Amino acid sequence: MVPELGHYCLILALVIAGVQIAVRHPYVRINAAYLGFTLVLASFTALAYSYAVSDFTVHNVASNSHSLKPLIYKITGTWGNHEGSMLLWALILSLFGVLLARHKDMPLFFKSTALAVQGSLSLGFLAFITFTSNPFERISLPPLDGAGLNPILQDIGLAMHPPLLYTGYVGFSAVFALAIAALIHGKMDRIWARCAKPYLLLAWTSLSAGIALGSWWAYYELGWGGWWFWDPVENASLMPWLMGTALLHSVLVLEKRETLQKWVALLAILTFSLSMLGTFLVRSGVLTSVHSFASDPLRGMVILALISVFTGGGLALYAARVHKIGTDAVRFTALSRETTMILNNLFMITACATVLIGTLYPLLMEALNLGSIAVGPPYFAATFIPLSMPALILMGAAPFIAWKRGNLDTLWPRLQPALVIALIGAGLILINSQQREITATLILFVALWLGASTLREWFLATDRLDFDRIFGLPLSHQGMTLSHLGMAVAVIGMVGSVVWVQEDIRVMRAGERADIGPYTITFKKLEKTTGENYIADTAHIDVSHFGASMPVASLTPERRYYPVAQQTTTEAAIRTSLMDDIYIAINPDEMSKDNQSWVVRTYIHPMIAFLWAGFMMIALGGVLSLMARRARDFVKGGETVIEGSNLL
Repeated sequence: MVPELGHYCLILALVIAGVQIAVRHPYVRINAAYLGFTLVLASFTALAYSYAVSDFTVHNVASNSHSLKPLIYKITGTWGNHEGSMLLWALILSLFGVLLARHKDMPLFFKSTALAVQGSLSLGFLAFITFTSNPFERISLPPLDGAGLNPILQDIGLAMHPPLLYTGYVGFSAVFALAIAALIHGKMDRIWARCAKPYLLLAWTSLSAGIALGSWWAYYELGWGGWWFWDPVENASLMPWLMGTALLHSVLVLEKRETLQKWVALLAILTFSLSMLGTFLVRSGVLTSVHSFASDPLRGMVILALISVFTGGGLALYAARVHKIGTDAVRFTALSRETTMILNNLFMITACATVLIGTLYPLLMEALNLGSIAVGPPYFAATFIPLSMPALILMGAAPFIAWKRGNLDTLWPRLQPALVIALIGAGLILINSQQREITATLILFVALWLGASTLREWFLATDRLDFDRIFGLPLSHQGMTLSHLGMAVAVIGMVGSVVWVQEDIRVMRAGERADIGPYTITFKKLEKTTGENYIADTAHIDVSHFGASMPVASLTPERRYYPVAQQTTTEAAIRTSLMDDIYIAINPDEMSKDNQSWVVRTYIHPMIAFLWAGFMMIALGGVLSLMARRARDFVKGGETVIEGSNLL
């Protein structure tokens, strides 16, 4: 009965979405947004309940769950499949409709139009779920136990990855709806920017956290020792993040200077279009990946049709109405904050375009029967890195450049300390590096420049207040500082973990030892262990500094077998410290006749902790900026000391 109720709620939500579009009365649309969210939430809850109680009469549950699976993974299995993940997408989409409906500072007529656009998005995706991806389909002869969820998806990191990622994807829909409303009404100003900014910040922050969590999961779960493979599914989330970053900075310029209206409207359309493209790549079946679920070409064609309608419609409206929202009232010189931000955006958008080409070109070649081609890390290293470095340089310089008209005579002295620190740091790295990696040193120079300039600006900002009042700076300023600093820290981690990684692959038996870089690993023993729904071969490996007798870590990598799914996974063991990670994974030696020899893969990743710390700082910076709307400015003597940062 519960699955039927969930299905009925899904159909009713589809009808309500139609009402939200058709009826022009603002309060009808507002109430429709609330009702639609309630119905989709009820539908999603019904599916989650079916998973929790292992209702194998539901085809979706029988195909993706098992009675022996831990309860947490039964529940998270709700979105660990195509149908459930699309229902999660619809739930978050309807939630952002409620947030738009609750927005108090938005003009009513403008809110009504934005809700109509949001309703059309809900209608399209709810129709897609109802007619092609029904998660409540029953089966006449249910199995005693389900097929089980893919074992490598049974991980808490990946369980939280889709909700964060989808909040990022779908959050851009609210900005898209507001941009379409602005084009229809011919008005995009500071008020619009203030209305759009919280949704944009929420989406960007969630997407940042989702990408970071997915990268971390791939690092420790897949057992191949890396954190980014330029996989098309990974690129599907990177592209809207890059475009969303450009959009975020442009919206901040619009709020501050009331310019770049045309640019903001275009970026809003393109950012959400790339979010839908990511959904197409993962859910259409055109990709074979652990992250992708759908294999029905019909579903892919429907998603492609939705992308065509909303992207094509948005761009057509932009072409017809963009002249209504633009303004030439604000002038600025070549040396100005505005110019710097535009250049930065151009670099990010071009970098995004290179990722798009590298992702879609192999798929297009295969679709046209022109052969298969692999586009891998060498292509992205040759295109993405040279474009992202100037963007990071501008990111460090922009806060020091005045709005409208900068002054080189005052700018240069403010940039010199950060430049000197970056040069000294890069020089020391080059001198002490045995491999003399020039490219890596240049990238680290840029990262050091960004970090030093960000801290320099932060200290200059606190000088305008009392140093004891350092936390009196607005949260928006603190968020900007933390995110920029986090990017610098993350780049340092990226370079260190990739360029100076040490890899060792060898066959070992219990009792053997091997020297790898500055460490010695000792294969102590191998034993059989059992988990809640798996059995495993667990190796006990001690790690010590070269020449030392006391181990610094005892690691237990595993090779797990899941009987229900009849799948085997590699569970790496990692010892993390500030300066490096020791990463060990094991696989059976197929040449061994007595099954006592194992292939031990050891990686030493220098500075990879900086990568994860940088990711966390970026996401936390977004959280602080999001909180800034409700934070009170620091007030002294009845006067606001600083109302808000004039820095991006």
